[in-house]
Amino acid sequence: MTKTAKPTTKSLNRRNMLQCMGWAGTGALFSFSGGVAASKTLDTALGMSVKPAKSNALSFVQISDTHIGFSKAANPDPLGTLRETISKVKALPQQPDFILHTGDITHLATAQQFDDAQMLLSELKLPIYYVPGEHDMTDGIDPRAYLERFGKGSVGEGWYSFDAGGTHFIALVNSIRLG
Repeated sequence: MTKTAKPTTKSLNRRNMLQCMGWAGTGALFSFSGGVAASKTLDTALGMSVKPAKSNALSFVQISDTHIGFSKAANPDPLGTLRETISKVKALPQQPDFILHTGDITHLATAQQFDDAQMLLSELKLPIYYVPGEHDMTDGIDPRAYLERFGKGSVGEGWYSFDAGGTHFIALVNSIRLG
């Protein structure tokens, strides 16, 4: 008689989701063609052996929670992790139309952390759209530092919209005035 592993009942919270994302890669490639969405991790997309022909499909890479400035065991080298992500994006068989960074660019929203992130991300040579996270704009942080650097053209406290490949995107801010 063999033992059967007991199923785990871990609740899906932000920390567990981020742990799961850690094995999946530091970014995801999304594409839309004919109204149908598809996604792959960057590692899976890099494993594609044949370069796809450029089509009318829209594609973008989403990265999140780079936490530049963080220095604990969970990610002792966030600059190195971001460099690895950038290398994976550059190595894709077909470059995406844009990058979407969905928050927590920095860990403490300091000018140096914003400088480091902007310098590295500029290596992508692609349009980058940013949505702030709570480490970029809240916790008593003056949002102007984020907005001046990554929120140009945004409205109010950082929301904006844009069109790409026949799709309308709305970048909402859910990390400010949460109280």
